[in-house]
Amino acid sequence: MTIVVLVLAYLIGSIPSGLIIGKLFYKTDIRQHGSGNLGGTNTFRILGKKAGMIVTLMDILKGTLATVLPLLLGVEIHPLLAGVFAVLGHMYPIFAGFKGGKAVATSGGLILGYVPLMFIMVLAIFFICLYITKYVSLSSILTAVSALIYTIIIRDIPLIIVVSVLAIFIIYRHRANLGRIKNGTEPKIKWLSKKRVD
Repeated sequence: MTIVVLVLAYLIGSIPSGLIIGKLFYKTDIRQHGSGNLGGTNTFRILGKKAGMIVTLMDILKGTLATVLPLLLGVEIHPLLAGVFAVLGHMYPIFAGFKGGKAVATSGGLILGYVPLMFIMVLAIFFICLYITKYVSLSSILTAVSALIYTIIIRDIPLIIVVSVLAIFIIYRHRANLGRIKNGTEPKIKWLSKKRVD
């Protein structure tokens, strides 16, 4: 039954939210635009705020659902393990040629399902970093590092291990973004910028 739960968690994570929303409502395959990524950030850039928010929420809930799956099915398996399989599914989705997102939203969903208070904290940190830097990629990395520091403070060993792995995933998946930030070519978000009033 453990294998069934892990497979289900991976399949849940593999649901390509960006691809579904793009094709179903916008007749657009976002893999052919922008960064080619299936995550929320590229959806925001290509399809706009509404689609971006929906895709991000769907990606978060994938991680949350997978994390609580062992409890829902009554299977004795650590919920974090199921959550990690959902993150793997999000990054390497079987339903989208194994080319998915960068693990940020689904990792957040894992945290939401395991430590809701921590999710609120990391969400606040993400938006603070985003407001200051205007870089989604840098904000994601800083949030992952902050989450790791928090797990060390609360001394939850399984959570420390999982968040460490997720932080490595997130940093690795954003390595190209870091290069673009260094070169000054990484696009900044525009929807948090203050509008000028003439």
